Amino acid sequence: MHRSRNENRGWFFIIASSLLFGLNASTSKVLVESGFQPNFIVGYRSTFTAVMALILVLSVNPKSLQVSWCELPMLALFGVVGISMLQWTYTNAVSRLPVGIGLLIEYSSAVVIPVVNWLLFRKKTGKGIWLGIAFAMAGVLIVSQIWHSTLDPVGLAFAFGAMGCATFYFIISEHVQSNRDSYSTLFYTMVFSGLVWNLITRPSISDQPNLSTSLDLTGNLHGLHLPAWVALLWLGLLGSFLPMLLNYLALQHISSTGAGLASISEVVFAFTFGALWLGEGVSGIQFVGAVLVIAGIVLAQRASTVRIEPKK
Repeated sequence: MHRSRNENRGWFFIIASSLLFGLNASTSKVLVESGFQPNFIVGYRSTFTAVMALILVLSVNPKSLQVSWCELPMLALFGVVGISMLQWTYTNAVSRLPVGIGLLIEYSSAVVIPVVNWLLFRKKTGKGIWLGIAFAMAGVLIVSQIWHSTLDPVGLAFAFGAMGCATFYFIISEHVQSNRDSYSTLFYTMVFSGLVWNLITRPSISDQPNLSTSLDLTGNLHGLHLPAWVALLWLGLLGSFLPMLLNYLALQHISSTGAGLASISEVVFAFTFGALWLGEGVSGIQFVGAVLVIAGIVLAQRASTVRIEPKK
């Protein structure tokens, strides 16, 4: 499938996606603390996104829903490992580790992705991008302040599992979309993700939230209330569908290496919204770390040309 690539557009999409995912960290935390089950949230996000993607595909290009039998296994693997397993391992990691450390380990995939791309596809990453990765990873390390924590071994195992799933997600997303548009790819992968998750968790009627209840937004927004159905609509649209769509669209324009690196900005956004909304403290040294992350992404964006050599 031939398409024009616009790297600036790709970088914009991935940063915007990371910003919304960073906001979603606070949104999800408020929902869980209000009594929503994490398993419900994961299954709901996949199902809602699949429905929205279907509506989008039917309104824009219904013919793109055509799929061959040989494509289905890859789309299923994408949805199960790249979406469901990633969400499951991440959720378990941050339930046992500080959020910053869980994110640090997950986003160390930014280092693994270019290595895997070189080993499998002979994609060489320029020195500028490696420098950007070094700056960004150092920044995330400082933001997470890993040296202040006693780490749970099970949590670490889940965090490294999330790193592997994130690596798989970015690489397979780039390759699947070389022959398929983002809208239909998003639909099929979310369908498989939602199906697998709901089969595993087997939610019952008693697990469903009461949509008429009112939720306190807590933190610095304590005293402000939203109906549960509004919070769920917000979670589905701005916490799942839109950031996932922007993520897929970004990989039409930039490499998985660049996308994996830019996604590290989610850590900065998560800490920022945690401070502004939830009142979670951010130290001066963490601000320095955030600056390093931004500097690393800017360096990589300016040196984002990747040279591809045929595999021998």
